[in-house]
Amino acid sequence: MEPNDTVSPTSRPRGRTALIIAAAALLGISGGTAVGYGIQSQRPPTPLPALSQPGLAYPAKPLAADKAPAPLPASEDRRVRTDGDLRKLLLERPKGAEASPDYPREGGEWMPYAEYARYFKDGEGMFRYFTESGLRRVAATEWVQKDRYTRLALIQFRPGLDSYAPDHLANQLSYMPEAEEGAGNAGDPIEGTGRGRYYLYPVEREAGYLPLYRARALAVRGDIMIDIGISDVKPISKKDIRVLAERQLERL
Repeated sequence: MEPNDTVSPTSRPRGRTALIIAAAALLGISGGTAVGYGIQSQRPPTPLPALSQPGLAYPAKPLAADKAPAPLPASEDRRVRTDGDLRKLLLERPKGAEASPDYPREGGEWMPYAEYARYFKDGEGMFRYFTESGLRRVAATEWVQKDRYTRLALIQFRPGLDSYAPDHLANQLSYMPEAEEGAGNAGDPIEGTGRGRYYLYPVEREAGYLPLYRARALAVRGDIMIDIGISDVKPISKKDIRVLAERQLERL
């Protein structure tokens, strides 16, 4: 409407008319509903269909011993393997490598929750997270080859569909692309895993010290998350961390 236009003389306020129409519509709906219920109440009840039960999906009697499937051998039953001594599933120390002072035992050691939580910036918060999310145990090992330190940790959570292992992996992957907290890059996928990735960190240089190179790999297999780290004063290749992760996944 232009500024100089006038309202048509047939126009009128609609408030009262709209209220009357809305009341009439509501009355019509209520009346129709009441009439419908009245008609339905006078009709004879419709008989329900006869109840029927299909044949049972499982056999009525146990299968004979010669027809029952044999149980999986321990080598193929992942649950049997991961419910045993988790330290035995860690990769063995390479020939020529020395045990680190923190993990002198051959074959790995049990890591307390609090110690694993200290690997994170908010150690106290992570400790609470682990105790509330069903963390069962952590097995770890570390070895030294000249100036290269290699650490492997298997973090096992409560088994089942609600296991927190995938959530813990997702939390770790979420900050790895950040420059301050993580590696500062998107990393590379680990073949054969859903979301597993490995990363190379930018070199850290400080006056008076040798350069520091780091790498990390993260993946989940069942209710276990693997966390692998390498540090060295010399460059670390992508192949070094990738092959280590693939070998550890094969053990699981």
